[in-house]
Amino acid sequence: MKAISNKSKIVFLSTFPPTQCGIATYTQDTIKGITDVFGKSISCEICELVDKPNAKSTQAFTLNTKNREEYAKVAEEINNDESVKLVHIQHEFGLFGGNYGDHLLDFLNVIKKPVTFTFHTVLPNPNNELKTFVKLLLSYSNSVFVMTKRSEEILINDYNIQEQTITTISHGTHVVVYEAPETAKVKFGMEDRKVLSTFGLLGEGKNIETGLRALRKIVENTPNALYLIIGRTHPNLIIDGVDTYREKLEGIVNELDLHDNVRFINQYLETEELLDYLKATDIYLFTSKDPNQAVSGTFSYAMSCACPIVASKIPHTKEVLTEDSGILVDIGDEEQFAAAAIKLLSDENLREEMGKNAFRKTRASSWENIAIVHINTYKKLIEDSTEIKFSYPSIELAHVKKMTTELGIIQFSNISIPDLESGYTLDDNARALVAFCMHYKLTEDKDDLPYILIYLDFIERCQKPKGNFMNYVDKNNREHIEQNAEVNLEDSNARGIWALGTVVSIGKILPEAIAKKASKCLLNALKWAETIQSPRSIGFATKGLYLYHSAVPNLYVAAIINKLNAKLLSNYEIHATKDWRWFEDYLTYGNGILPESMLCAYLVTNKPIYKKVALESLEFLISKTYNGDNFKVISNNGWYHKDSEPQEYGEQPIDVSYMIQTLNSFYNAFKTPEYKRQMKIAFNWFLGKNHLNQIMYNPVSGGGYDGLEKENVNLNQGAESTVCFLTARLIMENLKSTESKVIPLMKTKTGIAINS
Repeated sequence: MKAISNKSKIVFLSTFPPTQCGIATYTQDTIKGITDVFGKSISCEICELVDKPNAKSTQAFTLNTKNREEYAKVAEEINNDESVKLVHIQHEFGLFGGNYGDHLLDFLNVIKKPVTFTFHTVLPNPNNELKTFVKLLLSYSNSVFVMTKRSEEILINDYNIQEQTITTISHGTHVVVYEAPETAKVKFGMEDRKVLSTFGLLGEGKNIETGLRALRKIVENTPNALYLIIGRTHPNLIIDGVDTYREKLEGIVNELDLHDNVRFINQYLETEELLDYLKATDIYLFTSKDPNQAVSGTFSYAMSCACPIVASKIPHTKEVLTEDSGILVDIGDEEQFAAAAIKLLSDENLREEMGKNAFRKTRASSWENIAIVHINTYKKLIEDSTEIKFSYPSIELAHVKKMTTELGIIQFSNISIPDLESGYTLDDNARALVAFCMHYKLTEDKDDLPYILIYLDFIERCQKPKGNFMNYVDKNNREHIEQNAEVNLEDSNARGIWALGTVVSIGKILPEAIAKKASKCLLNALKWAETIQSPRSIGFATKGLYLYHSAVPNLYVAAIINKLNAKLLSNYEIHATKDWRWFEDYLTYGNGILPESMLCAYLVTNKPIYKKVALESLEFLISKTYNGDNFKVISNNGWYHKDSEPQEYGEQPIDVSYMIQTLNSFYNAFKTPEYKRQMKIAFNWFLGKNHLNQIMYNPVSGGGYDGLEKENVNLNQGAESTVCFLTARLIMENLKSTESKVIPLMKTKTGIAINS
């Protein structure tokens, strides 16, 4: 018996693979994006558009566009499925039968579900008949997606379509792990070549011949140039087995004697292999000759793989390609194509910067981000959209492992390439140790143990004879005296104690030597810990001491916890007022650790004052960071000062992660359902519920993006942001796995343990 799903369904009217066409691929990628981000509550189904009866179709619905009777019939079939909440029509005039594809009206006259369109072509200067037909189509939905601002302008100015009807999105792109071409070429044995490429279903419109004629001049300047022509000829152009267009291109190669400089890859490549070829590309040649081509997926994919681009001027390229990411040339002008390519081939630094700029520009258009825009529009059309929820990405450790050497985790990353020159910090290795302990506790994956030991050894390496720690070590494992002197070391030292306490708290499932080493380091640090003064340092140290005490009850440790939090309580009593229940006159970073410290102190001492302040301060922090179902990070642009308006933008993952960690501790202590709900709201910030509606992580590698600015995401994936995202994700995974059962809290002699 087929399982009944309670998910809401979206039906896409579109061609679909194995049909080989741009719209089929576009729909497949759109659906994958929606499924990856919202598959928990949304199911996407296909009404496949075919041009002849297709009994072998495996899709939910099939529409033979040549048979006019089927349009109304298929609409009725969709109407009969109560779980279908919306129909999304991928529109191209040639896909449907009749004049301008007007047989589609038979479908629209019957369908009772909300409808939206994606217009893949928007023709400028329409005649009256075309203009009337387009307006009639949109009268059935009052919603349409287009992929360029130019298309939006044409709809508004030439078709008199209301602006609020239009959702403008970029063509979607695949998230890849940034890789320099020289590295990516190794896979294909092309290390000694300068690689140019073009891809897509080949046809006259691609105008590859211009690229070949330009190549003749490029080779004179760069003899080792290799032009990859990737993709099969469009199946509609192969007649009786004769591939006329490819034969034409091969004739040009013969004519110009370019056999050693051209490689035809006559295949319909799987996405991953195609992206690998693009990452290995030094220059992408976009040679299309259609001046009215609204959008190009091939161009978008090349940009997303960090290809510097030489492109002919079509609406899409003119809108997107700025001089810092490529060069625009006139359609069909082989001289301009050659000159632009030679300029780029002669300047490696220019190519690298252009490639990185292209990569950065297309992160906003990842299929995951495009899915978020789709769903936000769908919610306006669907009667009850409250059940549409984010799905959680898989837990990926690839980037954090890539950032880790035998010494420790490297501090910074240039996009996704570790920056060894930035060295190593106690801060980052402590955070990484906490995260890997959490992962090991969740999975008991033995592959975690070498990393746990690396981070623990780094902390031990940083500990000084008096028990305190240095923070910074350079790439050669040398202490940088000036940098360690300049930085406020209390926070980093206290984080070290937090990490050591975390190790001890799971000591029963770790190899004994690891737990003993952590315990020894922490006990050596106790004398120093007593002297901590700054509020956040007190919080980090308290958390570590509490975790240690939960596993190994120790009166001296309990006394230090009480001593430290008496200082924190004094801060609260000095600064707190009726409208500002906080420990300082400002909210800065890592704010959640302060209420959490009070909670730990209460759980150890049972003093009601600690509980009172813990709950009051957390409630205050929530009031300043939550607005309904939205979480707003305290901006690092001047922070948030008492009796002033909060700053905006400059949001960092560390603060989201700390809030989730704090709420998790309070939920474990009190089982208040609202804390769990607020954890989910905060985690949604990573998933795209933020002012840019963009994901804050790389779903391929697990790298965490460094910050959310006013107009862009900082795509560097340093240790701090990556580990903070991983930590938050692990907490949510643990929450998910325990939602169906109540987990008893660990009892100690003096209180209740908080999960690390």
